Amino acid sequence: MKNDQCDLIHPKKVKEKKLEIIDGMTIKYHANGKTIWSKGQMDDDQPEGYWEWYRVDGSLKRSGHFAKGEPIGEWKTYDEKGEVFKVTHRKQ
Repeated sequence: MKNDQCDLIHPKKVKEKKLEIIDGMTIKYHANGKTIWSKGQMDDDQPEGYWEWYRVDGSLKRSGHFAKGEPIGEWKTYDEKGEVFKVTHRKQ
């Protein structure tokens, strides 16, 4: 992505999320630009490996793995206290 600040406006008038790449990890931020929304690695513009998503308060919301951009294996959803409350299994 050319503009790593992601201040561009999406064609449908939705503001792009701020994005950084640190030590090979792609980190996207909530609309406030301060708290992490998601983080993981990208390969050929597709999510790859382990990813995590967070709530605005910084608590972990969901985690799982990708292979060539497709969700695979076990995916966990966490409650606001950080406890697993749902596990989904995706076909590999």
